[in-house]
Amino acid sequence: MAKVEKPRVIVAFSGASGPDYALRILEMLAEAGVESHFIMSRSAKVSLAHESDRKIRDFEDRATRVYDNADLTAPISSGSFLTDGMIIAPCSAKTLGEIAAGIGGTLIARAADVVLKERRRLVLMFRETPLNLIHCRNMTTVTEAGGIVMPPVPAFYPRPKTVQDIVDHTAARALDLLGLHRSDVRRWKDS
Repeated sequence: MAKVEKPRVIVAFSGASGPDYALRILEMLAEAGVESHFIMSRSAKVSLAHESDRKIRDFEDRATRVYDNADLTAPISSGSFLTDGMIIAPCSAKTLGEIAAGIGGTLIARAADVVLKERRRLVLMFRETPLNLIHCRNMTTVTEAGGIVMPPVPAFYPRPKTVQDIVDHTAARALDLLGLHRSDVRRWKDS
């Protein structure tokens, strides 16, 4: 993983269910003083309107830098722009397929391709169920290329009381995969 002076993470929100994951990851990065570079797909904007009272501005205000998904000249589309990795939360089946096929037609897919080719951490919070064989093959392809597929499956050992507790724990576990550990995460214990 590339090391930069200040931690720098790309966060993308593609058109799958679960905008709260992206929002909470952006908040946690800001709390930790991590520079965040945010992209939201057009489909994400549609799903946000259907699932949440949150506005696009709520996400953009929490990011250090915001990019248009059509801007293939953005700094994050180049491997020379150092980052500590990328999280796509949530990740749609379409975005997973584009990444697995190496199609860089959007900034989200191009940035993910760059992260993989530079051997940095790519975490896909793939949000689809049930799975078909194409999904499984695409997840395998991305995993073989070095990506990490992390469906946002809730853990119950932390004994969540609210949906926000589940979102917080899942977002923190995604950050763990980039080496950004939070001390307030309830972790599994031997006892």
